[in-house]
Amino acid sequence: MAAPTQAPAVRRFGAFEINFQSGELRKNGIRLRLSGQPFQVLAVLVERSGELVTREELHSALWPADTFVDFDHGLNNAVGRIREVLEDSSESPRYVETIPRRGYRFIASLADTAAPAVTVPQLSVPNSSIPAALTSTKRSRFLPVLLGVAIALAIIAVGFAMYRNGRAARHSAIQSLAVLPLMNLSGDPNQEYIADGVTEALIGRLAGIRDLRVISRTSAMQFKNTPLSVPEIARILHVDAIVEGSVMREHNRIRVTAQLIRGATDEHFWSESYDRELREVLDLESEVAQAIARKVEVTVTGDEQKRLAGVRPVSPVVYENYLRGRFALANRNNRSDVEESIRYFEEAIHKDPTFAPSYLGLANAYFYLGTVFIGGMPAEDRPKAIQAARKSLELDPELVEAHVTLGNMLQTTWHWSEAEAEYRRALEMRPNLASAYWRLGVWLYVQGRTNEALGALRRGRELDPLAVSGSEMGWALFYARHYDEAVQELRSALAVRPDDAYALWILGFALVAKHEAQAAVPVLEKAVSISDRSPGIMGLLVYAYAQAGRRADALRLLEELKQRRRSGYVPSAAFIKAYLGLGDYNQAFVWLEEGYKEQSNLLQFLKVHPIFDPVRSQPRFADLIRRVGL
Repeated sequence: MAAPTQAPAVRRFGAFEINFQSGELRKNGIRLRLSGQPFQVLAVLVERSGELVTREELHSALWPADTFVDFDHGLNNAVGRIREVLEDSSESPRYVETIPRRGYRFIASLADTAAPAVTVPQLSVPNSSIPAALTSTKRSRFLPVLLGVAIALAIIAVGFAMYRNGRAARHSAIQSLAVLPLMNLSGDPNQEYIADGVTEALIGRLAGIRDLRVISRTSAMQFKNTPLSVPEIARILHVDAIVEGSVMREHNRIRVTAQLIRGATDEHFWSESYDRELREVLDLESEVAQAIARKVEVTVTGDEQKRLAGVRPVSPVVYENYLRGRFALANRNNRSDVEESIRYFEEAIHKDPTFAPSYLGLANAYFYLGTVFIGGMPAEDRPKAIQAARKSLELDPELVEAHVTLGNMLQTTWHWSEAEAEYRRALEMRPNLASAYWRLGVWLYVQGRTNEALGALRRGRELDPLAVSGSEMGWALFYARHYDEAVQELRSALAVRPDDAYALWILGFALVAKHEAQAAVPVLEKAVSISDRSPGIMGLLVYAYAQAGRRADALRLLEELKQRRRSGYVPSAAFIKAYLGLGDYNQAFVWLEEGYKEQSNLLQFLKVHPIFDPVRSQPRFADLIRRVGL
């Protein structure tokens, strides 16, 4: 029996430790997000600590000849990612030193931890067990027989392996993927909008393939700068593969690198870089999306291929304004963010009135502006949103998200059947569109069809676990009067984004409905502060103050709303909630009539909103429901 052999399982340097067996890098015991090629490069450098490891050696060891990849860029990206995780510098390295034009050297001192001893047994057969007929010259008679048996066994083994591999290949077909936020490698944080824009464009193009489930931008963006590994993200999102990559802009040129990684195994099986002028960015996005579709070997119909490949020229300044508008709208927390996005979209439309996505962005911005949360005037903002949504569909009938936006706008103006038709149309065009299920679910809620609504939302969450977010699911559970579940969903969402004013607002609703107004007050006070004193949140805070026995605070805040109303517009919904909380139902009905005139967003929830329970039995409330069309 051979002597036990030992190998270092973990090697430590500074606050870091690398585990070769588990493929993990940790800092002070906390696992860091470093996997795939970057981890493998670091592992090779650590194993050969103090030695020069040439680029050619790394190429042959980690990028096999049959791998389709831009090696130089891939290695540069890998080393860049290593330095980012280790907080290292190429100018003053503490861990990885660059040897110009040759390779890299790991320069930190190491400490080892030995792996458990591995015993390698010697296989031996006692001589007594070998028949005498097989000894000496007689053994030669049996060699042809033994050779034939060996060949037969080898053929059987190869056949079984081919069968097993064929089965494995079939079972490992990629039917779902997520495009993680592409990294901005431009060295300028102000270029973040370009990386986010290209990410969104790839998601949008790939999501048009019916046989491929693609995680939405809403979900994907939650993994920006995450420490989680690719297999962990894949498990959370229930996807087969992950797309990672980077965007680098230099003047009027843009370089995009993308790679495909199997979620279960962390295997990088495709990578490529694309270098174009910025005015060709739509062609670039189309090329990347088509390459990914080919590599995952998903069935793409003729119409889907046309949409994947279809591009139209757009000037860099138009596309930049569009991307800046999307970036401002995605990060909205107050009115100024939404108004900034509108300026960018309008500038893009002014420079190119035929670019459909700009109109869709403008429609979404005007929708948000006209909500009680932001505080715009519905009578002014909603017609603009509907007009922009219709224009985007006129320019591009295949813009599925525009149907969802148009349906939402028609719903807020009480065109119930037309709104449902838009949601259904969106789902016909793209059955895996989680946001369409979410909006259809809200439509079903306002009709009082609670069970169907929950079913639609749960289907949306199945397709995209994070697209129907904790905030949105919290709303749904609140309307279904499952208050404890709603609070749980919202607190989970806030654990990730503690300064999300929208989620705080909904949590305030749920706590008030649970008769926990005291707990709702600090939640809503924080939301008021973050949202730049949103009138919708202030109205609910008046309600919470009154229910918590702080009537003086409630009246003080109500007076602030009145003062604002004297000098400008304040949504009627703010006053409806305030007077319902104060128990002044006559004044609440005065403001409900104002809400009817302005088509307040709150009135679409008349049948199901718990806040109306104290006045639900009154004849004038029933008349209001009839007039709204519910």
